[in-house]
Amino acid sequence: MARDRIITGEDRAGDAPVDVALRPKCLDEMIGQAAVLEKLEIAMAAAKKRGEPLEHLLLDGPPGLGKTTLAGVIANEMSDKPPRITSGPSLAKQADLMALLTNLERGEVLFIDEIHRLPTVVEEFLYPAMEDFRVDFTIEGGLGGRVVNFALRQFTLIGATTRAGLLSGALRDRFGHRYHLDFYSTDDLGTILERSAGKLELKADDGCFETIATRSRGTPRVANRLLKRVRDYAQVRGDGVLNGKIVEEALEIQQVDGLGLDELDRSFLHALIKVYGGGPAGIEAIAATMGQERDTLEDLVEPYLLQIGFVIRTRQGRQATRDAYAHLRIPFPESQEAAPDDESTLF
Repeated sequence: MARDRIITGEDRAGDAPVDVALRPKCLDEMIGQAAVLEKLEIAMAAAKKRGEPLEHLLLDGPPGLGKTTLAGVIANEMSDKPPRITSGPSLAKQADLMALLTNLERGEVLFIDEIHRLPTVVEEFLYPAMEDFRVDFTIEGGLGGRVVNFALRQFTLIGATTRAGLLSGALRDRFGHRYHLDFYSTDDLGTILERSAGKLELKADDGCFETIATRSRGTPRVANRLLKRVRDYAQVRGDGVLNGKIVEEALEIQQVDGLGLDELDRSFLHALIKVYGGGPAGIEAIAATMGQERDTLEDLVEPYLLQIGFVIRTRQGRQATRDAYAHLRIPFPESQEAAPDDESTLF
């Protein structure tokens, strides 16, 4: 079920052609994340003034908030070349990373998505490359093997992760800049949708973008994906112009409710409330009840439910809040009120 979710922030192959066209190309085109962009603008200006490559950056935050987009913007601003893009799981051995590092020009950007999934042997191989711009590579194996020291051109590594807590301290400390990307406000998403609609040559009545934005879970990738689905519906069932009725009907077909929750989110809340009495319940138990993987729930479902205050984490496990009951139109049992100390416990 999770793989086909329209409101997931994870990247999907079908999104690529349109998403690339909608992505900002320079810092001035970026919307939202004002605090991060201000610090980044200063860091890039200082690096340019010194004539140096930008220090290594670590970007963390839920999927779909623009980590890859921001890496592309940094690359355009600093080197006029697109970033070299790879991911942690694809770098299985040192040789995979070696091929990338030795081909980088001075000032180029190497972007590693899901950097928390780098194998330990590859991560340790990366340390001297980040610190001293050199690597010790073993040529051939066995007794006849020899280690050759390769000097690298100065480059900027941008690592992206959705689970910063899984990064080793040694890797985290080697990044000069560390930025956390937050969910976007409805106003920022509305501005992003308006710009995207312009690029798609899509006309819309007043209020349409706000309606889509409120159901986009604070995530630009979700907002653009919903916009494309609404556009499809408008072209098939209407005259191609977005209006309030068309938008509501299109989103209803996608089973996305007024707060951006879909069937998987509602199943999570129903399991927590009806099976476990509102909690507290462990994430493993909830995942088993739903027939889902724990990682799916922790990465794709929980972050948004926590953000909107439908779920809290306590010492004993997950617990549904009064707002979650109200959204599902289920009477709230007063005995389920969480203790204040529990609400601030994040594990």
